[in-house]
Amino acid sequence: MKKRSLKAAALACMALITLGGLTGCGDTKPETDNSSKETGVQSSASESQKEAHSGATGTAGLTGTLSLAGSTSMEKVSNALKESFMEKYPDITVTVEFTGSSAGVEAVLAGNVDIGNSSRNLKEEEITKGAAENIIAIDGIAVVTNSGSKVAALTKDQLIALYKGETRSWKDLGGEDIPVVVVGREAGSGTRGAFEEILGLADACAYANELDSTGAVMAKVASTPGAIGYVSLDAVDDSVITFTLDGVEANAENVKSGSYFLSRPFVMVTKGAIAEQTEVVQAWFDYVMGDEGQFVASQVGLITIK
Repeated sequence: MKKRSLKAAALACMALITLGGLTGCGDTKPETDNSSKETGVQSSASESQKEAHSGATGTAGLTGTLSLAGSTSMEKVSNALKESFMEKYPDITVTVEFTGSSAGVEAVLAGNVDIGNSSRNLKEEEITKGAAENIIAIDGIAVVTNSGSKVAALTKDQLIALYKGETRSWKDLGGEDIPVVVVGREAGSGTRGAFEEILGLADACAYANELDSTGAVMAKVASTPGAIGYVSLDAVDDSVITFTLDGVEANAENVKSGSYFLSRPFVMVTKGAIAEQTEVVQAWFDYVMGDEGQFVASQVGLITIK
């Protein structure tokens, strides 16, 4: 009898232990639930990140292509804008060709490209054909000479006399007795058009060399003693000397103030108003003329329009 009582007590004890173990397991259940909830939170966060990323690309979410052609003087700013725009709009492919301002205007009017780059104001006949002038920045035109030159300052009248061929030796301007080599751009160049228009030199320049790009002018002047040429201000480097004109240095600040007289607009031409263009073209102009695009233009040495 006593043995049975002891056995029953032992069984009761074991039952209590078992129940305690089950209670312990029950205690771990909320941890499992919490873990599940935590995983759910992580999953939601992951989804949110995906949505945010999708929203970022969606904000930019246009797809397609955009083509530009024209001014070689606008090469630096066009490439900089292209790269930054494609970072923001990764599903848009932008291509740029540098064929000269007049060729760029002709290309957009013919429907061969979306935008024509011109480093000069549009001509009346181009506007009559439907070209719309969209100024995106202002550029100075620097007058440069070979690094061996002893002359580093010119007046406006002296510059005109040099390009007309009336001054033939640098000796006449206080330099060495070296012939003046007049270098310029080809017909149709926006830089040439602006330079000649500002100085009243249309069809009056005595060019020794007419070159088809900004880089070619820089290279020719840098390698030719006695050479003088004109280039976009943002293209100037240490390989040449930049003249002061009427005592004013060629820099962005002086162009902006108007004290440096050689400046011109950088124009992105459309056939018809921007509002009539495709969504991709409109997005481009929103970017270029907005704060981000204007910052990019300022970084390559241009005067912004804002």
